[in-house]
Amino acid sequence: MEENARKRILCPLDPKHTVYEDRLAKHLKKCNSREKPKPDFFIQDINAGLKDETEIPDQLVPISSLSEEQLENLIKKLRKASEGLNCTLKDQIMSHPALHDALNDPKNGDSAAKHLKQQASILGNIENLKLLGPRRCFVEFGAGKGKLSHWVDIALKDAEKVHFILVEKVTTRFKVDGKHRKKNSVFERLQIDIQHLCLNKIPLLSKEKLPIVGIGKHLCGVATDLALRCLVETYAASCEERNEEPLAKRIKNDKTEKEINTLAKEGNEKNIPEKWTPVAGIVIALCCHHRCDWRHYVGKEYFRALGLGAVDFHYFQRMSSWATCGMRKTTLEASNSSTKRRDKQNDGSEEHDDGGCRITDDSPESLPGFLTVEEKKKIGHLCKLLIDQGRIKYLQQKGFSPALQYYTDPLVSLENVLLTALPNHSSSPETSA
Repeated sequence: MEENARKRILCPLDPKHTVYEDRLAKHLKKCNSREKPKPDFFIQDINAGLKDETEIPDQLVPISSLSEEQLENLIKKLRKASEGLNCTLKDQIMSHPALHDALNDPKNGDSAAKHLKQQASILGNIENLKLLGPRRCFVEFGAGKGKLSHWVDIALKDAEKVHFILVEKVTTRFKVDGKHRKKNSVFERLQIDIQHLCLNKIPLLSKEKLPIVGIGKHLCGVATDLALRCLVETYAASCEERNEEPLAKRIKNDKTEKEINTLAKEGNEKNIPEKWTPVAGIVIALCCHHRCDWRHYVGKEYFRALGLGAVDFHYFQRMSSWATCGMRKTTLEASNSSTKRRDKQNDGSEEHDDGGCRITDDSPESLPGFLTVEEKKKIGHLCKLLIDQGRIKYLQQKGFSPALQYYTDPLVSLENVLLTALPNHSSSPETSA
């Protein structure tokens, strides 16, 4: 574009903006999209898992191109692999008084109310697992605006030595963690892909050596596997190898009488871990199984033990979207959806769309008609359950007691499964899968 004889061109680092051609060299030195020096906690692919290129074919036929016989064989494989799995999870829909006022705010739009219900239930489950207490570090993966950590901090009030690390790979607007400036709470935001995050190298953790609680709300697909490996393989395993003995291990012996009385009065005494462990617990709301990736998946051993491999995983992962896609929206529903999107922009709630699904070549409507919509939904849920079962087995092998449960009503979110895990030595209510 010519303007006063000066030409503007697309920035080679980010074509979303332009720059004067005669100032390109100067711009490249200060462009926000330039490659910046990597922090110490960035280690390339540390949580990626082993890459086995021989297992994944270069070209995989989309589900919509499979013959009816091929699709039937896939479904038979899925049903055989799922035999013996408990398809009905326990309802663990909870709430927390910290969100009472927010939940009852008449100004809430539908979207904001749904997110608050989910945050309240996640917080209630964190407390139920005795993870909501002082002297620990909450690491929120896929933090977005940081609202889950915000409510954890509100619930803990002035608890001693509570730190928050918020992990998000993209720049986020309207963050709420900046509002927290209390002396007892420390918030640190890291802009990094979980795939490259080494928690051991974060100064806050290496200095304080507090037990970690990994949390997340709607941690999409592959991000869940990366977070699990980041916590229990990269971080916990390396701490145990170094045989560290943080001060947090002697919490009970070091408390003064005044502290004991205060904690007892607030009901937090039960939330102090009896024995220190690098990872005190994990509470992650799962979603978007269709965005999983075989290379990063933590349940490969489980799949292989069932006689399944990368190709089966690929198709099960794609079929998992049937659980939440359903039928094509009617014009009225589409109109309602547009209204909800406007509400979402107005009320400043999270960006995650809990129920919507674009019609793709893998969605129910584009497939052979020998299955009803309800049958396809059941198959989608079975795919999700099988993928999650691989995660359960992985956590068990790493010394944790994991569980899957419904944490919210499907009318609130179709992605309503919560993955929780505690170290095996922890005593907590019903932590078996």
